[in-house]
Amino acid sequence: MASAFMKPMQPSEELSAIVGAKPIPRTEVTKKVWAYIKKNGLQDKKNKRNINPDDNLAKVFGAKKTVDMFKMTALVAKHLK
Repeated sequence: MASAFMKPMQPSEELSAIVGAKPIPRTEVTKKVWAYIKKNGLQDKKNKRNINPDDNLAKVFGAKKTVDMFKMTALVAKHLK
């Protein structure tokens, strides 16, 4: 039996800008979002738990200034169908 985390999900238009438009499992979405954060230097320098979104990520996070990495997963999940 495949885990629900492994089932491919369709990213929203906003999330597609970061992870691509094809349906992918949640686990891959999380990996790709983290890769994007690291590539663009969006992790807070002082407090590594915080993400400082750029324009693309702000659309996914709901235009929040800073997002705690533990809340990030729930915000990203809203963009998966």
